[in-house]
Amino acid sequence: MTAHSSPEGRLDRALASLRGLSVGDALGSQFFVPAHYPLLRRREVPSGPWQWTDDTEMACSVVAVLAAHQRIDQDDLARSFAEHHDFDRGYGAAVNRLLRLIREGGEWRELSAALFNGQGSWGNGAAMRIAPLGAWYADDPEQATHQAEISAYPTHQHREAVVGAMAVAAAAALAAAPGGPPGAEALLDGVIALVPAKSAVGAGLRRARDMLDYGDADTVAAVLGRGRRTSAHDTVPFALWSAARCLGDYERGFWTTALVGGDVDTTCAIVGGVIASEGAGAPPAEWVARTEALPDWLAPQGPATA
Repeated sequence: MTAHSSPEGRLDRALASLRGLSVGDALGSQFFVPAHYPLLRRREVPSGPWQWTDDTEMACSVVAVLAAHQRIDQDDLARSFAEHHDFDRGYGAAVNRLLRLIREGGEWRELSAALFNGQGSWGNGAAMRIAPLGAWYADDPEQATHQAEISAYPTHQHREAVVGAMAVAAAAALAAAPGGPPGAEALLDGVIALVPAKSAVGAGLRRARDMLDYGDADTVAAVLGRGRRTSAHDTVPFALWSAARCLGDYERGFWTTALVGGDVDTTCAIVGGVIASEGAGAPPAEWVARTEALPDWLAPQGPATA
């Protein structure tokens, strides 16, 4: 076992990604406040503290389950989502109801599958929380996509939502690779190779790859989406375009993403989690200090024993 694949190394990377995700989420959510619009245009941050949203709360459950089991346990993940569900964190109405029913004893497999007339949710929720899992599996991007797929089902069973989670996990794994992160083109090529081609998310990623030489993020977002519909395919391609172009530079990644608007807390959470998966991409210490602390219940657990 190498240091990169040890439980300690995996957890350290996942927590680094989680910090990047939480800062992107918390700071991004500040720019839904009209009084902060001028600050966004000037690339200035508001005074703290910045409270994170459901993106971070659910990502904490992902990390807690990985720390406990060394893999995704769907039942434990669904239980953690439900037990730690805070209605005021900005969850969508469907997921609010889903988690309440699970908490009351409902079966997550039936409840999640029944969403949206049996189609399942194709929202960006499974993707927004998953970058730390990719960082965990940095030595095995293929396993990262497999575990991300498993992690999506307790809340999101539509194929597009699942593929969105797979794509973000693959990007975070590749960004944190043992030999260092690839270039922007290689990163997106690697993600595209790891996710199903016959999907709207996959098609969006191929367009994102073709637009890497575009300098105007607004133009790219106009083509790829900026999360305004909160769907996976309207969110993930642009977020990974931004992350790929900004690896190693958290601030640049945040501002590139935030300035196009849309579902800013989620796109910035995805970008922040992917960039921070790689050691050189940590968020500024001042931003971390202004971000709400991660919850006490996340205190790392040792691996589960048989």
